[in-house]
Amino acid sequence: MSETPSIVELTSGALRLALRPDLGGCIAGFWFDTTPVLRSTEPAALEASRPSGCYPLIPYSNRLGYRRFRWHGKDFTTQPNFDDSPHSVHGMGWQRKWTVESARADDAVLHLVHPGDADWPFAFEARQVFSLTADALNIGLNITNTSDQPAPVGLGWHPYFPKRARSRLHVELTDRWESDATGLPTRKVPQSGIDADIAHLAFDHCFEGWSGLARVRDEKLALRVTSSLPYLVVFTPELKDYFCVEPVSHVSNAIHMAEPSAHGLRTLMPGEHFEAWMKIEVSRP
Repeated sequence: MSETPSIVELTSGALRLALRPDLGGCIAGFWFDTTPVLRSTEPAALEASRPSGCYPLIPYSNRLGYRRFRWHGKDFTTQPNFDDSPHSVHGMGWQRKWTVESARADDAVLHLVHPGDADWPFAFEARQVFSLTADALNIGLNITNTSDQPAPVGLGWHPYFPKRARSRLHVELTDRWESDATGLPTRKVPQSGIDADIAHLAFDHCFEGWSGLARVRDEKLALRVTSSLPYLVVFTPELKDYFCVEPVSHVSNAIHMAEPSAHGLRTLMPGEHFEAWMKIEVSRP
């Protein structure tokens, strides 16, 4: 007998948000009236977090090179978790069951307790706070180091936006990280910004110098995506019906760089926490 899915739904005005705490604390769907704001599936029909509308990136974003790292003089490993990639990808929070700490008509809090294991060696607790207003979705994400040693930490989100006929992205930036064939960053080059139709873009890159605002517009919706996080990953796969604009706290694979903190990776002492927010404002074009 299959387990009954965990579902939380929030509404405010024309906005509806559906969460699946048991599938990585993901957003199954987000709609303005009947129009999907994010890639959306009715929550009972969603079977995994990968095809969801958005999932949290915790305790790091993007790739952790070759599933191993050295931290404060000790060697650690992680596990494969992403197709045939040689790296661990997007942390492990998106693959764990979150619990519902509270849920009301227009807000909810999800909670994750991670004891430390083969996927990530450092214990932590995390919360996602979702709230809807009549014209916006607000998400908070926080993490507390519950281990007995300093831990490397990064946060972010992986929203998937529907690719429509006139989907367009505008962001102000300063630099782009080029990558090797496996997706690890190799060098930084100037990139003043992006202002183009998604159909003309071919990105799978981390960007620096983000102003904190991304505008996404198409024939159905106009969105303002803002965040407290300073880096942005943009993924525009040619043959998919979605694209991704991901606020993140650090450069991909920062843990392997000479100065991880200079590339956004945080060190949390035992008991310390780190929090971030993202907001998606929705209107008609």
